[in-house]
Amino acid sequence: MMCDPLKRAITYLRISVTDRCNLRCTYCMPPEGVPLVDHSEILTFDEIEEFTRVAVLKGVNKVRITGGEPLVRRGITELVRRLASIKGVTDLSMTTNGQLLSQLAGELAEAGLMRINISLDTTDPDKYREITRGGDINRVFEGIEAAKSAGLIPIKLNCVVKSDRKEPDAESVKRYVEEKNQGNESGDEGSRWIEVRYIKMMDLHTGSFGIVDGGDGGDCPRCNRIRLTANGLVKPCLFNDLGYSVREYGFAKALDLAIMNKPEKGSHNDTGKFYNIGG
Repeated sequence: MMCDPLKRAITYLRISVTDRCNLRCTYCMPPEGVPLVDHSEILTFDEIEEFTRVAVLKGVNKVRITGGEPLVRRGITELVRRLASIKGVTDLSMTTNGQLLSQLAGELAEAGLMRINISLDTTDPDKYREITRGGDINRVFEGIEAAKSAGLIPIKLNCVVKSDRKEPDAESVKRYVEEKNQGNESGDEGSRWIEVRYIKMMDLHTGSFGIVDGGDGGDCPRCNRIRLTANGLVKPCLFNDLGYSVREYGFAKALDLAIMNKPEKGSHNDTGKFYNIGG
């Protein structure tokens, strides 16, 4: 098992498979979009699979696929199939904006994806279109239903808030979840197929972040994660500029360096963006 200098066991790997996205969310990128990494710099599926195998041998058992938007990466189902086949991966999940999920949920589940997180900051179609700069909220709702049918549960909705869960848009997402869960016979926590996590709006450059309400992200003393960016940097912390290239150091050494230099807590990140680190 891998432990950092503070004895935190590192068991969770988040993999950004692309810096590209089919939305332009206001809190993630400017309206004109962003400079994209050249395709030659993006890790291949072979590289991602091999790095994951090395990480699993060293103690990782939980893997999450992120982006940008991971479903825009061509052949993403094949990558899911490869990662699901790695002995030792006991939790394989994905975070998506849901725009393409209704088309792919079934084959993702068949390939071995276990769970899915879907971004949803409001249930109002006009507000959703404004936040995402053109997104269709009906595609998200269709994706949620498709994920449920495919067995990708529990589905977790990631709701970004300015302050807390009491905001009107966050309350609307809560009501949506409650309505969806009303069909459960027992109605208890364990039987709910859809949940919501409230994520306070973050700022990499100022170091503004907090513990996720309904999750464990942002809890530095308990942090068990590392990140692999789309262009091959192993990052020990989202709110830190440190990153070690797998192409420069090799898979094992880049991983070891990231663990060895994992900071006690997040500070700020002057070089990265949410769309290319994976949030």
